[in-house]
Amino acid sequence: MTSKQRAALRGMANTMEPVFQIGKGEIDETLIKGVDDCIKARELIKLKVLENSEYDAREAADILCEAIHAECVQVIGRKFVLFRKKPKESAYVELLKK
Repeated sequence: MTSKQRAALRGMANTMEPVFQIGKGEIDETLIKGVDDCIKARELIKLKVLENSEYDAREAADILCEAIHAECVQVIGRKFVLFRKKPKESAYVELLKK
């Protein structure tokens, strides 16, 4: 992904609310499955790491990216944005052509 594509995705994620929160428990199969299902439907999602979590945002993003084969678009504070393009009918196809 190019820096221009990443910047455009960051802009789109700016107004999004986090769809998952990572708390004091581990990042387990249930959370991974939920995030995978959500990213299949939405392509671009924002997540939040709570203060009582054993992970920081970068660690959580890296673990989830590897588990669900997504790309980390941005990490700011305790929030991060993940992206995985749909094989067909992507809402971001025009954006990613640039």
